[in-house]
Amino acid sequence: MIEKPPKLPKLRNDVYEAELLRLQAELVELQEWVKATGARIVIVFEGRDAAGKGGAIKRITEYLNPRVAQIVALPAPTERERTQWYFQRYIAHLPAAGEIRLFDRSWYNRGGVERVMGYCTPDEHQRFLRQCPTFERALIEDGIILRKYWFSVSDRQQQKRFRSRLTDPMRRWKLSPTDLESLTRWEAYSRAKDEMFVHTDIPEARWNVVEAEDKKRARLNMIAHLLSSIPYEHVPHLEIVLPERPPSTGYQRTARSLQHEVPDYAATLTRKAVEPAYVDPED
Repeated sequence: MIEKPPKLPKLRNDVYEAELLRLQAELVELQEWVKATGARIVIVFEGRDAAGKGGAIKRITEYLNPRVAQIVALPAPTERERTQWYFQRYIAHLPAAGEIRLFDRSWYNRGGVERVMGYCTPDEHQRFLRQCPTFERALIEDGIILRKYWFSVSDRQQQKRFRSRLTDPMRRWKLSPTDLESLTRWEAYSRAKDEMFVHTDIPEARWNVVEAEDKKRARLNMIAHLLSSIPYEHVPHLEIVLPERPPSTGYQRTARSLQHEVPDYAATLTRKAVEPAYVDPED
């Protein structure tokens, strides 16, 4: 029997927006601490398809410097990568000093989709379960701050989100054949996840489960937990003084008639032509 997630009161949108902005300001503080101290942070996002991983990542990185905080979302491995040690292609994307890496799916592909869809052999899967804790302990021993989040969603909510994507042109691209296959293999994915947790939910790198029936609540909960789990401190900012603009030396701008300018498309718009603002049906 599948346990139903608890019903929670709907979060007011103004409360959500205000708290999200406050947390995003704290994420900027975390970023500055990472840069100043040379810390290295890896955040792993895993979970069911349509559980809200991408939306959480988008809110985390919205105001961060893309040179510091980068998203790692790897495609299917190439023929050459399939012959490498399994963790090898992920190592190339680990952070250097002063960097944050957010893995939108990670080496845990082998514990989930590869296991269920038959993309790896049983021996390869068992080897992954044995080696993964050792791999993660090595990262932590070397000083990397590792956080792992599993976004949990019910089968009913997942199916609802998949249906909304069928008619939503902004999100239809998110429906892949593998995503659709997950609908018919719900219990297989559940068993694979349970087995994966048994082997990889280690004291040094625990799995943090995010209840994601309500995407907005899940984002706030996940970001707040991340911030509370890292002992960052406020980094004083150097005072910045804008320099005085020097006097002109006689430069004159090139005549507009000699430039190929973009047409003023905005001038053709009227109030009647404005479409209603896009509202994410999954929110």
